Amino acid sequence: MLTVLVDYESGNLHSAQKAFERMAAESGGGEVRVTNRPEEVLAADRIVLPGDGAFPACKRELLAATGMVDALEEAVIRQGKPFLGICVGMQLLATAGHEYQTTPGLGWIGGDVVRITPGDPAMKVPHMGWNDMTLDRPHPVLAGLATGDHAYFVHSYRFEVADPAHLLAHVDYGGPVTAIVGRDNILGTQFHPEKSQSAGLRLIANFLRWKP
Repeated sequence: MLTVLVDYESGNLHSAQKAFERMAAESGGGEVRVTNRPEEVLAADRIVLPGDGAFPACKRELLAATGMVDALEEAVIRQGKPFLGICVGMQLLATAGHEYQTTPGLGWIGGDVVRITPGDPAMKVPHMGWNDMTLDRPHPVLAGLATGDHAYFVHSYRFEVADPAHLLAHVDYGGPVTAIVGRDNILGTQFHPEKSQSAGLRLIANFLRWKP
């Protein structure tokens, strides 16, 4: 079994790679590989799309990786392979992002990525650090997690999902902020599971076992 982390020059993959390798070793999850090659994405059993930085820059880098978007569409949408987007990798699932400009997303989960505007003006943006999650819906990848588990966030924009059925978890930061989205074989986390201690490692282990 092969899990690939897509390298498209949009984030430091080292900590994510180490976390996935650790949980793969503990759970029999097979090989973990970082790749920028579309053919390896097509050959993978599971696909992870990380992302750090601004939405337009990440989308631009993804498009610049020749053949990568087509490979992702084939593997995830047409073949139904398990997929996990992390941070901006999750935001790219949206219909559009509105950071600096309006940028089309992949459109796999309807909604828009908009700036966080806390109800309390004293709350700083970016939303940075630990926050307790509220689980909105059960999901196999969330098995063993519970409302109150905390995760590590670093972001200034939030995913406003169009269909509430796709919202799996949220946090409060002067108002609701999406933490996890999902549908079918697709999952996304706004937080960094590789930096979220026990809750994040459990989510990674569940993802490596997930058979949607």
